[in-house]
Amino acid sequence: MKIENNILKHYLKNVYFITGTAYAGKSTTVKMLAERYDMVFCGENYHSTVSDLVATAEAQPDIYFLNSLVDWKKFVTRSPEEYERWIYGTAREAAEFEVAELLSLGRERKVIVDTNIPIELLKEISDYDHVAVMLSPQSMSVERFFDRSDPEKQFLLQVIESCENPESVMENYRQGLARINGKEHYDEYANSGFFTVVRQEQNNDTREEVCNTIAKHFGLI
Repeated sequence: MKIENNILKHYLKNVYFITGTAYAGKSTTVKMLAERYDMVFCGENYHSTVSDLVATAEAQPDIYFLNSLVDWKKFVTRSPEEYERWIYGTAREAAEFEVAELLSLGRERKVIVDTNIPIELLKEISDYDHVAVMLSPQSMSVERFFDRSDPEKQFLLQVIESCENPESVMENYRQGLARINGKEHYDEYANSGFFTVVRQEQNNDTREEVCNTIAKHFGLI
């Protein structure tokens, strides 16, 4: 069954999307907006409770890869090229789970989403004032990737450190991160035509300023 995009856009009219590169502040901003404006909070990988159960090797091979993973060392030692391909392949597969989830969540309340739905699909199912792109310099997204305390990042760090040659594995993994957040993908976000906020490499706390800027863009204030 195929649902036309104008129908999806109608039922997603209460949904606001934040996308972009790693370490750009997406998770923090989504959480702040949800709390401040009483929005339904959909954090990173919010769809995984369903997709991890439903995905099959035939229909969603990239999502299913994690279900079939016996040793997480295989995950962190893949080539940078394969890691890049898998990340964006997973995002395309997960988009269907995200949209299905959001169709129900957005019926009564506004919803704020930390999403990896591809830019080209967001253009079809949402509007300019419902999408914000957050970007960070490649150096920041790579070098500070493991600075965050969330369980997923710390688990991967532990896996890398448990490998036979952790320094080499870390360098290989960072090369994958560099590809994921490379110029081609950065430019796709930056030139998408959506409202964009770029994180600067500075020490001062800009969370309130960024939150207010995106809230104004979304028409929440």
